[in-house]
Amino acid sequence: MAPRANWKGFLRLSLVTCPVALYPATSDTEKVSFNQINRKTGHRIKYLKVDAETGDEVTSEDIVKGYKVDTDTYIEVTKDELDDIALDSTHTIEIDEFVPKADIDNRYLIRPYYLVPDGKVGHDAYAVIRETIRSMDKVAIGRVVLTNREHIIALEPLETGLMGTLLRYPYEVRSESEYFDDIQDVKLTRDMLDLAKHIVEKKSGAFEPELFEDHYETALIDLINKKRAGTPIAAKSTPKSGGNVINLMDALKKSIANEKDTAPAAKVANQAKAKKPKKRVEGQREMLLPIAGKGGKEAAAKAATAPKKAADKPVRAPARAKKAG
Repeated sequence: MAPRANWKGFLRLSLVTCPVALYPATSDTEKVSFNQINRKTGHRIKYLKVDAETGDEVTSEDIVKGYKVDTDTYIEVTKDELDDIALDSTHTIEIDEFVPKADIDNRYLIRPYYLVPDGKVGHDAYAVIRETIRSMDKVAIGRVVLTNREHIIALEPLETGLMGTLLRYPYEVRSESEYFDDIQDVKLTRDMLDLAKHIVEKKSGAFEPELFEDHYETALIDLINKKRAGTPIAAKSTPKSGGNVINLMDALKKSIANEKDTAPAAKVANQAKAKKPKKRVEGQREMLLPIAGKGGKEAAAKAATAPKKAADKPVRAPARAKKAG
């Protein structure tokens, strides 16, 4: 199932306009997630919306938004009142200015989106806007309304399309001085810096995100598969602490020695990965062993006694598409 657009409207640069759709560029739906259940019954926990004072359940039509001004004092704001202050940018991304990408502080970046033409018309106008931004080597700054809130969005060319990144407002970014003022001003020797640089050089390489592995996610999948198959779970031993670092120079020297011991093996492993790239995984959740309805226990027993060849290659369940909010 194709993903749903988070927003549809128009992209406008002065008098040049084209219909566009905004899609999230990232997703968390592939990660293993848990539900809260009753340990005694195995039933899922259900949450109810109740009045904090009376304890009575409140229906959706009786729930409105309220801004807290004092203890137990709220200013009620209705949906109609919110609609009345709707902004002009609700259905249009208006490009206000162009700025160098290097001028945007990374702390202002929130999340990326893909902005694509919506429908068969407007592709020429879309291409004009995209190539204008590309030729100027700048980022277009505009505004877009998502979930009734206006956001600043930075648009930049990405292959044949446009990537839009939501930006934070200044009041959302905390000043570093609140945290850095107490950092001591220490003097480092040239030898310390040279040793540290040597470690960095040994660990330097190209950015290859396809080689990244979510070890915790993998461990979760392994745990769930073992529990489904009825395999006993051995308690993990607590790793021994390395102790406090007393001498910084000694720690740097030991780090370099460790790098020399591990570098060849790591290099061979990386080269092997580079020669045989991983196939695109639609979702790590798909790697979980299947369970068919109420026969889950029987399926788990069969999985535990199945030949090794079949267990090494579990059947993948189809990925579920997440509805965009």
